[in-house]
Amino acid sequence: MKCRHCHAELSTTFLDLGSAPPSNAFLSAEQLRAPETWYPLRLLVCGTCRLVQTEDHAGREALFTDDYAYFSSYSTSWLEHARRYVDAMRERFALGRHSVVAEVAANDGYLLQYVQQAGIPCYGIEPTAGTAAAARTKGLEIVERFFGAALAGELAGQGRQVDLVAANNVLAHVPDINDFAAGFTRLLKPTGVATFEFPHLMRMVAENQFDTAYHEHYSYLSLGAVQRVFASVGLQVFDVEELSTHGGSLRVFAQRADAARRACGERVDALLQAERAAGMDGSAFYDGFQTAAERVKNEFLHFLVGAWRDGRRVAAYGAAAKGNTLLNFAGVRADLLSFVVDRNPAKQGRWLPGSRIPVVDESHLDASQPDYVVILPWNLRDEIAAQLQRVRGWGGRFVTAVPTLQVW
Repeated sequence: MKCRHCHAELSTTFLDLGSAPPSNAFLSAEQLRAPETWYPLRLLVCGTCRLVQTEDHAGREALFTDDYAYFSSYSTSWLEHARRYVDAMRERFALGRHSVVAEVAANDGYLLQYVQQAGIPCYGIEPTAGTAAAARTKGLEIVERFFGAALAGELAGQGRQVDLVAANNVLAHVPDINDFAAGFTRLLKPTGVATFEFPHLMRMVAENQFDTAYHEHYSYLSLGAVQRVFASVGLQVFDVEELSTHGGSLRVFAQRADAARRACGERVDALLQAERAAGMDGSAFYDGFQTAAERVKNEFLHFLVGAWRDGRRVAAYGAAAKGNTLLNFAGVRADLLSFVVDRNPAKQGRWLPGSRIPVVDESHLDASQPDYVVILPWNLRDEIAAQLQRVRGWGGRFVTAVPTLQVW
């Protein structure tokens, strides 16, 4: 396999989680009687440009299907994050009714609804039919296609270039990262700004967040790698913010290099220096991650088997992609984890891919009153624990497995 960015041969393994089905390929009752497609889940690191990436096995059409089950609006903290983003961008870049804002991977309109409420013209780009339909119920215009240089060129030719384009948690999800990034150069007005949010590879390694690896994440990104990709397509990074979302993310600000009007901020140089200090330009940084992931897997299995031996019932909350990575890597099935609760109706009444654990609504939690509730989306543990305070009332306890096993 060749690197997605620089096309160098890849030979160094960063993480090998065996094999798993796509993490958002939830199963219907009918599909339970049929075989599933599993793909190897192996991450490689490019020795030339240091882009960490999954081994190629599944195309984007196989992962981002019409019934794609991830809807952003079911997290109240994520909605608040989106609202704050819109407020901050309006103020910083003086956006108003004469501006145009777009979002790539607009999902169910979780962010653009706040742009619309502010009276700023906007549209979204979203390839999955179910989430696009949900966004349209909010009165939003959605271009239902995959984004790249060709689509951006079409939109620019229609006079639809933008002052601001947001791309939250999508840069890691594209198989052709060069073509995807090039699209922003075409979509932006000469004075426009693009912002990108993505989990930071440095935090992924430092905090053992191996479960953020799944097939939909084609790339695992550092600021240095992103800066190199952007520079190759005529984008210039001029600022970066460190965020707490998704266990530690970056928000990168970029502009067209051919019309750059904003000086590169100090935060860019400071974070690049921090990445170098962590060893991300060398090979040692990428060693040992496999061992750390296996330790988490074994500790989690030890807990589940111990609970089973003691006659304790264990359920989970949050049918998140990262949870599916953990469960399939550990080989967990419904004998050790009875069910998973999720607020998203699109997931309820279905089964997790691979583990085939049923996904149910919250009424099942109250009816069964399990001894332990495993919070699979650990990045939302405080939000979820606050929502489920009643679990304490029947003597239940919460569990997270990543970065280390915690029972509280």
